[in-house]
Amino acid sequence: EVQLVESGGGLVQPGGTLRLSCVASGFHFDRYDMSWIRQAPGKPLDWVSSINYHGGTTWYADSVKGRFTISRDNAKNTLYLELNGLKTEDAAMYYCARGRSDNYANYKPIGQGTQVTVSS
Repeated sequence: EVQLVESGGGLVQPGGTLRLSCVASGFHFDRYDMSWIRQAPGKPLDWVSSINYHGGTTWYADSVKGRFTISRDNAKNTLYLELNGLKTEDAAMYYCARGRSDNYANYKPIGQGTQVTVSS
């Protein structure tokens, strides 16, 4: 059974930093591209970033480019997202997802997500 367990969220002030983690199990983690997606209240799921299976290629939404960094440790079956320069509009529930997609609007997250709140 595929399991994804996200953690690391919290309450930070604008401009602050967080590091999210996603521990994967139930599949060969090192054979899959991985992604981070997020959902703000009342809005659909939105793609944030992806990384290829060996970590050599990354992709970012324009809204987070230059502020967020995705990475992975295949030995630990763990995906990371470092969030720097957080803005109030970054507040959302963050999920990791196996693979990559052009559209996550109808995606059903596997994990419980981790909440990021940005407020002064």
